[in-house]
Amino acid sequence: QLQLVESGGGLVQPGGSLRLSCAASGFALDEYAIGWFRQAPGKGREGVFCISNSGAITNYADSVKGRFTISRDVAKNTVYLQMNSLKPEDTARYHCAAAGGGTCRGRVRYDYWGQGTQVTVSS
Repeated sequence: QLQLVESGGGLVQPGGSLRLSCAASGFALDEYAIGWFRQAPGKGREGVFCISNSGAITNYADSVKGRFTISRDVAKNTVYLQMNSLKPEDTARYHCAAAGGGTCRGRVRYDYWGQGTQVTVSS
Protein backbone atom coordinates (compact mmCIF):
# COMPACT_ATOMS: atom_id res chain seq x y z
CA GLN A 1 0.00 0.00 0.00
CA LEU A 2 1.43 3.34 -1.05
CA GLN A 3 1.69 5.81 1.80
CA LEU A 4 3.18 9.24 2.46
CA VAL A 5 3.76 10.53 5.96
CA GLU A 6 4.86 14.10 6.65
CA SER A 7 6.61 15.28 9.78
CA GLY A 8 8.71 18.16 11.05
CA GLY A 9 6.16 20.93 11.27
CA GLY A 10 5.70 23.17 14.26
CA LEU A 11 5.72 26.70 15.60
CA VAL A 12 8.70 28.82 14.65
CA GLN A 13 9.54 32.50 14.93
CA PRO A 14 9.95 34.66 11.84
CA GLY A 15 13.42 34.16 10.41
CA GLY A 16 13.64 30.64 11.76
CA SER A 17 14.04 27.33 9.97
CA LEU A 18 12.29 24.00 9.79
CA ARG A 19 12.92 20.83 7.85
CA LEU A 20 9.91 18.85 6.77
CA SER A 21 10.15 15.18 5.94
CA CYS A 22 7.98 13.09 3.65
CA ALA A 23 8.52 9.39 4.29
CA ALA A 24 7.30 7.19 1.45
CA SER A 25 6.35 3.54 1.68
CA GLY A 26 4.98 1.08 -0.84
CA PHE A 27 7.01 2.52 -3.71
CA ALA A 28 10.50 3.77 -4.51
CA LEU A 29 11.42 7.39 -5.11
CA ASP A 30 12.84 6.56 -8.53
CA GLU A 31 9.31 5.59 -9.60
CA TYR A 32 7.40 8.72 -8.61
CA ALA A 33 7.80 12.47 -8.53
CA ILE A 34 7.23 13.97 -5.10
CA GLY A 35 5.79 17.42 -4.70
CA TRP A 36 5.38 19.65 -1.69
CA PHE A 37 2.23 21.72 -1.45
CA ARG A 38 0.80 24.05 1.15
CA GLN A 39 -2.58 25.41 2.02
CA ALA A 40 -3.21 28.33 4.33
CA PRO A 41 -6.58 28.91 5.98
CA GLY A 42 -9.03 30.42 3.52
CA LYS A 43 -6.66 30.02 0.59
CA GLY A 44 -6.22 27.56 -2.22
CA ARG A 45 -3.54 24.92 -2.37
CA GLU A 46 -0.19 26.15 -3.65
CA GLY A 47 2.61 24.09 -5.12
CA VAL A 48 5.99 24.75 -3.52
CA PHE A 49 8.61 22.38 -4.90
CA CYS A 50 8.84 19.09 -6.70
CA ILE A 51 11.57 16.52 -7.24
CA SER A 52 11.17 14.12 -10.12
CA ASN A 53 11.86 10.41 -10.14
CA SER A 54 15.28 11.18 -11.61
CA GLY A 55 16.04 13.84 -9.03
CA ALA A 56 15.35 16.91 -11.15
CA ILE A 57 14.01 19.82 -9.12
CA THR A 58 11.21 22.16 -10.07
CA ASN A 59 10.21 25.23 -8.10
CA TYR A 60 6.51 25.98 -8.21
CA ALA A 61 6.40 29.12 -6.04
CA ASP A 62 8.45 32.26 -6.59
CA SER A 63 7.73 33.31 -3.03
CA VAL A 64 10.01 30.60 -1.62
CA LYS A 65 12.93 30.91 -4.03
CA GLY A 66 16.20 31.31 -2.21
CA ARG A 67 14.62 30.29 1.10
CA PHE A 68 13.33 26.75 0.59
CA THR A 69 15.06 23.76 -0.93
CA ILE A 70 13.95 20.23 -1.71
CA SER A 71 16.10 17.13 -1.47
CA ARG A 72 15.74 13.41 -1.11
CA ASP A 73 17.45 10.44 0.47
CA VAL A 74 16.77 7.48 -1.77
CA ALA A 75 18.12 5.01 0.78
CA LYS A 76 15.66 6.29 3.35
CA ASN A 77 12.89 6.73 0.78
CA THR A 78 12.34 10.21 2.17
CA VAL A 79 11.99 13.65 0.62
CA TYR A 80 12.81 16.78 2.57
CA LEU A 81 11.76 20.39 2.39
CA GLN A 82 14.27 22.67 4.06
CA MET A 83 12.66 25.98 4.92
CA ASN A 84 14.83 28.91 5.96
CA SER A 85 14.10 32.57 6.66
CA LEU A 86 10.50 31.70 7.40
CA LYS A 87 7.88 34.40 7.21
CA PRO A 88 4.39 34.62 8.74
CA GLU A 89 2.95 34.19 5.25
CA ASP A 90 4.55 30.73 5.10
CA THR A 91 2.07 29.60 7.73
CA ALA A 92 0.10 26.72 6.23
CA ARG A 93 -0.48 23.02 6.30
CA TYR A 94 2.20 21.38 4.19
CA HIS A 95 1.50 18.20 2.26
CA CYS A 96 3.62 15.97 0.10
CA ALA A 97 2.17 14.10 -2.84
CA ALA A 98 3.33 11.47 -5.31
CA ALA A 99 2.89 11.62 -9.07
CA GLY A 100 3.10 8.32 -10.91
CA GLY A 101 4.26 9.95 -14.13
CA GLY A 102 7.57 10.70 -12.47
CA THR A 103 7.81 14.24 -13.79
CA CYS A 104 7.16 17.60 -12.17
CA ARG A 105 6.33 19.54 -15.31
CA GLY A 106 3.44 19.57 -17.72
CA ARG A 107 0.24 17.75 -16.96
CA VAL A 108 1.20 16.28 -13.61
CA ARG A 109 -1.33 14.23 -11.72
CA TYR A 110 -0.63 13.73 -8.08
CA ASP A 111 -2.30 10.47 -7.17
CA TYR A 112 -1.34 10.05 -3.54
CA TRP A 113 -1.30 12.57 -0.72
CA GLY A 114 -0.10 12.60 2.83
CA GLN A 115 -2.10 13.98 5.75
CA GLY A 116 0.10 17.01 6.08
CA THR A 117 2.04 18.77 8.79
CA GLN A 118 1.24 22.20 10.20
CA VAL A 119 3.77 25.01 9.99
CA THR A 120 3.06 28.16 11.96
CA VAL A 121 5.38 31.15 11.75
CA SER A 122 4.66 33.63 14.48
CA SER A 123 6.39 35.66 17.14
